[in-house]
Amino acid sequence: MGLTSFEDIIKAKLKEGKNAHFMLVDGMSKLLTQKAKNCQSLDFHVSGIKWRLLIRPAVGFKDYLSVAVWIIDEKCTGSNWEVKFNFKIGVVPQTGPEFSYFLVGCHNQQNPLQGLDNFILYTVLKERFLVNDKAVFYAEISNVQPNFPVTGIPPTIGTAERFKFIEVARNNSRFTWKITQFSSFTGEEHSSYEFTVGPRRWRLSMYPKGSGDGKGNSLSLYLIASDYVTDGPKGVTLAVYKLRVLDQLHRNHYEINCEDWFLHLTTWGRNKFLPLEELHKASRGFLVNDQIYIGVEFLIVSTTEYL
Repeated sequence: MGLTSFEDIIKAKLKEGKNAHFMLVDGMSKLLTQKAKNCQSLDFHVSGIKWRLLIRPAVGFKDYLSVAVWIIDEKCTGSNWEVKFNFKIGVVPQTGPEFSYFLVGCHNQQNPLQGLDNFILYTVLKERFLVNDKAVFYAEISNVQPNFPVTGIPPTIGTAERFKFIEVARNNSRFTWKITQFSSFTGEEHSSYEFTVGPRRWRLSMYPKGSGDGKGNSLSLYLIASDYVTDGPKGVTLAVYKLRVLDQLHRNHYEINCEDWFLHLTTWGRNKFLPLEELHKASRGFLVNDQIYIGVEFLIVSTTEYL
């Protein structure tokens, strides 16, 4: 079975299940080897409520994949909301019978996510469902009963997407921001110019004297996702990356590993990225002749398109 066959199966199943969302994941090895911690679907709507499908290596179950549905609707705020529903989660088989579970769900503020941690063993997934590092997962939701009014409900239609993990080519994976006359920076925040990696534009943001609980004691550093550069859906983008300050003397760079999901103008980083005491130590080589190099290296980014 190839990619075209997967797409044909998805199209046929969408005609059967109007409350279903299908997610073709391209690059499953990134999850199975935990180079990426999870993948999230685009938002989809059932009974006027917004949901996502979440797939990740299981916690507490060795070599199992976890699959869950997740309510992320703006109407579900505060402490008293509750949504009862039935749902089916499954994976499209390469051969043999369908693999799925029927479950009863009840989501609220304490439990907005529900599914199975031990959904499927890696070995079973590889034997029956994985084709050219691709697999198709789905969630079908029915009998939705919120304890709050939902008005203007549009007709529910089946939806599908292709989610792809992309290893960023080394020649396009790094951005370095050279800052001269560092001690003369006034104000709190300073931003780099924008650059493009994968489906998004990005920029770095730096607070030379710290922000939040890092104020007065640390250099704060953040990555910000800006506009989309593709015509695809404007969903969340996964980035697996490293933030760093370069050592100009010994190449013993200071860096942290990060994995975050970015919406438009989402900011992730660290208030306490690098202690100011370490930054100003001449022996560390971070600040030389009042000049500093701040950088980011992307390892994996995601792209998404509708099928």
